[in-house]
Amino acid sequence: MHTYIALFRGINVGGKNSLLMKDLASIFEILGASNVRTYIQSGNVVFQSVSKDISSFSKRLGIEIRERCGFKPHVLVIELSEIETAITNNPFPEAESEPSSLHLGFLAFAPENPDLKKLESLKKDSERFCLIGSIFYLHAPEGIGRSKLAASSEKLIGVPMTDRNWNTVCKLKEMATLIALPPNNSNAADV
Repeated sequence: MHTYIALFRGINVGGKNSLLMKDLASIFEILGASNVRTYIQSGNVVFQSVSKDISSFSKRLGIEIRERCGFKPHVLVIELSEIETAITNNPFPEAESEPSSLHLGFLAFAPENPDLKKLESLKKDSERFCLIGSIFYLHAPEGIGRSKLAASSEKLIGVPMTDRNWNTVCKLKEMATLIALPPNNSNAADV
């Protein structure tokens, strides 16, 4: 069994693309996923699947949501090991104490030609960013709501991205780790 995290973008935001998490979990189960757990309304799902072909699963997921709900959200499915690596590689560990200021942008793939110079020109003095593989780390102590860097990052990186704050990333890792644990064996103590 393989453990995955699905990161949705653009659902339940501003009254658009509404999708109840219980309905989303049900769609995952219809597609053969097990141990499905959701986290907050913006669309985070941890689940397990016997399939290693997560690309095919993602396509079927998009089609199923479009047929049932009338829209096709952007979804990025990553493995548990990928979120663990993203946490380990955090270039701003001192920002972890202010988790709402630290954001990880999960990219659909590693960018070939990101405009890092333009990103650098947009950042405030208090902001820092780092692109490592397919993760865009952003430390924005003043918040991302008014950050020109945050607003322009996806376009300048040139790859579809979905963003999560540090709290959410850590919670998803915790949830995925729990479902990845083998079930308790009540006879283990008898061995």
